[in-house]
Amino acid sequence: MLRLMRLGFAVLVMTLLASCAGASTFTDAMARWTRSVKYTNKLGSSLEVRATYYSAEYVEAMIQAEADKNMWTKDELENFKYTFLKNVRVGETIPIRIEFENLGPSMRMAPFDEQVSLVINGKSYRPVDYDPRFNFKLQGKRDGLVFFPRYDQKTNKDLLEGVRSVRLVINGGVSPITEGKKIDFIWDVDKDNPSRLFQGRAAAKLEADRLIKRLEVLSKEKRELESRLSELSGEIESVNRRLEELSKQ
Repeated sequence: MLRLMRLGFAVLVMTLLASCAGASTFTDAMARWTRSVKYTNKLGSSLEVRATYYSAEYVEAMIQAEADKNMWTKDELENFKYTFLKNVRVGETIPIRIEFENLGPSMRMAPFDEQVSLVINGKSYRPVDYDPRFNFKLQGKRDGLVFFPRYDQKTNKDLLEGVRSVRLVINGGVSPITEGKKIDFIWDVDKDNPSRLFQGRAAAKLEADRLIKRLEVLSKEKRELESRLSELSGEIESVNRRLEELSKQ
């Protein structure tokens, strides 16, 4: 009995240590991928802006911390990973969490997709989606995800391939406190390894989801091109027929 109690205690200690290690890893990852800046004015008003880039390291640490905290099995972890990655759309977009803490005049940021952009390889990209709450008047705290395109719309090439850094730019006009100022954050994405996320059963399901969506887009484009080709073929036939008639006159 004493031996079993000791064994149980040892397992509990190991579990707690693993949980603490997971939490520490997540905290370290958050620190590496979160940027923040605080602005104040002469009246004592302030605006703090934080942005967290959802790198593979950060997302992986977040998932593992949840698994350690809940003592999930491997299958439970994979199921959570699939659901989480699908919700934050890591496989198809570049998600960034933006947080505002406004202790000053009300902020009006609608439409929010015109107030923020992500610069990749010298080109600015607007969000493909974002938390709609950013469109409402803001005082106090608010945070939400903003999704930027990950793949080129025409070539389907990964926009981050070979890129060293990305820069998030927020229009200073979102608040009287930052009017005329530049709000931007830079991340060295070449230090990240996105392929780490796309391993295992959950990653395979996500990749399949993305490819199915891409196939739907390509199929639609194919139908449109075939329809246009049919129209052109009909017009060419009509022109040739008329030319033949004219040649006989």
